[in-house]
Amino acid sequence: MHEYTSTARVWGLSCPGFPEEVSRARRWTRDILRGSPLAEDAELIVSELSANAILHTGSGRERGSFYLAVAVSPQVIALSVTDEGGTGTAPKVEHQDQEAEHGRGLGMVSVIAHRVVVHDSDDGHTVTAELFADRRSGGHPC
Repeated sequence: MHEYTSTARVWGLSCPGFPEEVSRARRWTRDILRGSPLAEDAELIVSELSANAILHTGSGRERGSFYLAVAVSPQVIALSVTDEGGTGTAPKVEHQDQEAEHGRGLGMVSVIAHRVVVHDSDDGHTVTAELFADRRSGGHPC
């Protein structure tokens, strides 16, 4: 393959900021990744990131929304959730006590994912979690 040729496929989903949309985002991700050994981890990550967007940002307000993107290549599955911001601070990974009732979601995502990146802008935040293919077992995540 030529070095400038990409075999990545990208899907996007825009969701209203209602709690029931978290399960819709999870199902949508599961359908895209059907048959992938990383599907369950991806589904859990999408669930946490979507719930965080609704609970902690303007995405959960009236007329709020969040956007989900899933990119799949032979090397990586990238899961991104973009919220509407409004919190004044970007999401950050906090490793809470196991007994804590809140604040563990992004920490859990950082344990499951191989890499988590947070992009902050004036219009919101994008949290991207990446799951890398295991090159020893064939190297294709999907």
